[in-house]
Amino acid sequence: MGLETDWYSGAGWLRLLAPLEWAYRRLSERRRQRLTQPENQWLAPVPVIIVGNISVGGSGKTPLTLNLIDKLRARGYRPGVVSRGYGTKAPHYPFFVNADTAPEQGGDEPCLIVRRSGVPLVIDPDRPAAVRALLDTADVDIVISDDGLQHYRLGRDLELAVVDAARGLGNARCLPAGPLREPPERLNEVDRVILNGQGRFAFPGASSMELQPGALVELATGKSLDAEQWQGARQVHAVAGIGHPKRFFDTLESLGFKPLPHPLPDHAAITAETLSFDDELPVILTEKDAVKCGDWVKPGVWALKVDARLDEEFDDWLDRQLVRLQQKYGSP
Repeated sequence: MGLETDWYSGAGWLRLLAPLEWAYRRLSERRRQRLTQPENQWLAPVPVIIVGNISVGGSGKTPLTLNLIDKLRARGYRPGVVSRGYGTKAPHYPFFVNADTAPEQGGDEPCLIVRRSGVPLVIDPDRPAAVRALLDTADVDIVISDDGLQHYRLGRDLELAVVDAARGLGNARCLPAGPLREPPERLNEVDRVILNGQGRFAFPGASSMELQPGALVELATGKSLDAEQWQGARQVHAVAGIGHPKRFFDTLESLGFKPLPHPLPDHAAITAETLSFDDELPVILTEKDAVKCGDWVKPGVWALKVDARLDEEFDDWLDRQLVRLQQKYGSP
């Protein structure tokens, strides 16, 4: 995690990587120009909403995707989701993820999305192939592409870019000199920027999103309770294999816990050894990490659910966009 720390702390030595950054930016722009040509880009027969970001690592895309699923269903749509399936070893692609799919095959985030929402979901590094499989098999009339902003072979109707307001864009430089997949100006081209949480980063016209903590669920028993109902020790082992673990630790503190932080790389494997400590204190995981726990998990290991809450202006904006899309594709 050393390089990532330097990206966000403004380490001066990263200027030495400027030639590599220049080459990356040139190649990235050429790739985008090539893939967005009409002959190279596939357009789905239903609306496609992209949820992504311009930086590497987590920013809150999965909670936003779950929130969008609920919003679209409330408006009469039948959404489906496609995802790359980062780090997966699926038996084939396209691959349908269901509630029983192992995270090793389906990916931690796709498995979480399906278990929380029951939405039809297909993983495939080839996003157009994933959408075609989804539309051929499931009753879907709108598609959300999770983490698909740079997958330009898939045409899109709306682009939503999520930015962690606390970390912002780091040093605002592209790989490998900084955390950005695309230059900061790319945010000016998306349909909506969404700022996750509170922080110094600001963007004109952006919507705000907060991750609201929900129930604590004991993995071995399925027991569920609110933080106010917690009767155990307030000092807990906090395990987080997400893009910004500190946000999870801060959330636990806001709920009255005294977390002993155990940050892990994003998408890290969770094993019995990961959760073994030399005491009897409770363990609290992120919900994304919890999907990687199997039958081996012992009592005393809990997951904290979180839900995205967006400002009212986002709902108004989304309604206006859906009216526009209905003129193109018809009503749901």
